[in-house]
Amino acid sequence: MTQLFDQHLRGDRTIWMVALFLGLVSLLAVYSSIASLAFKYEGGSTFHFLLKHGTMLATGGLIMYYAHRLKYGAYARIGQMLFWATAALLLVTLLIGTNLNDASRWLRIPVIGQSFQTSDLAKVVLIVYLARVLHKHPEEVRTFRGLLLHAMLPVGVICGLILPANFSTAALLFSVCFVMLFIGGARLRHLLAVLLLAAVSFALLMVLAKALPGLLPRMDTWLMRIESFGTPDHESNYQVEHAKIAIASGGLLPNGPGSGVSRNFLPHPYSDMIYAFIVEEYGSILGGLGLLLLYLILLGRVVVTATRCTKVFGSLMAIGLGLSLVMQAMVNMAVAVNLVPVTGQPLPLVSMGGTSIWFTCLSIGMILSVSRECSSGKNDGKEHGDT
Repeated sequence: MTQLFDQHLRGDRTIWMVALFLGLVSLLAVYSSIASLAFKYEGGSTFHFLLKHGTMLATGGLIMYYAHRLKYGAYARIGQMLFWATAALLLVTLLIGTNLNDASRWLRIPVIGQSFQTSDLAKVVLIVYLARVLHKHPEEVRTFRGLLLHAMLPVGVICGLILPANFSTAALLFSVCFVMLFIGGARLRHLLAVLLLAAVSFALLMVLAKALPGLLPRMDTWLMRIESFGTPDHESNYQVEHAKIAIASGGLLPNGPGSGVSRNFLPHPYSDMIYAFIVEEYGSILGGLGLLLLYLILLGRVVVTATRCTKVFGSLMAIGLGLSLVMQAMVNMAVAVNLVPVTGQPLPLVSMGGTSIWFTCLSIGMILSVSRECSSGKNDGKEHGDT
């Protein structure tokens, strides 16, 4: 095992192991939870969905491996080149993307026929781009004008293009960028002013959307989820109520794989509500707290990686990508236990999904790239974000 890590899997070994454990949990949980989905689309056969999910995890592992082998400084140039292309993709998605539940979030990849959420790509690109900005313009970002011009303009463009179709993703990404700016040296009073400006802008947008109903087609859904939060008998709270039933059925100790019955009535037990299903089968201690602990360990190792890296770009890229994954996981778990309104955020590297698994693995691979070079002492030179 030591030889494997030394020769091929470089970087933080704990992060590698967390990713492996999350992947194994995902395979077990998805296989156990897709019975209703298989009955609906494949006549009861779960093999098709298991094979597809296993293939996505395996290819995601390859993406993680090759991403960690690339020098992390190269991501600064890639992020800079992809930024406006990603913004254009988000705009195209809003205009002609696949529409589901009044939300245009997906584009289809022509050759392989696989749909992907452009917001998944945008999250990675924006975090990398912002890390580069904070590396290249540290003094400018400490002024209010420089903060708006160099940092908040790109953040506003990407989050603004994600917002109409996916409020929760835009809010999470904005929060991650806000933390990155604080860590990167932006003045707190300037950040608070930006936060106030963003709140006022969002309020004006909501007023405008009321006057022009087609502007934000998802606005009614957002308001309904907020209003129904904590209301047990509300029709829109169906998911959360059944998630709580599944969690209560799980108890403290594991019941065993395949024992969960919530797959027969819980909406999306293989994706949005997979955390509740895992707790039902593996108990609150092993399934609930154990899964939470894995994400906290991941965050802790990301912080260690960021502190060991002496380059601002590497540190901020690692902490931004790590925060994005862990915050998304926390929101998913918080929805299942009714701490926050329903958001539709998947559980990173665990929920059954398409290309979202690939972008999660890409993010972890980029973090491992920073860890690999910092631990090997190759932490200087132009290839490390000085471009």
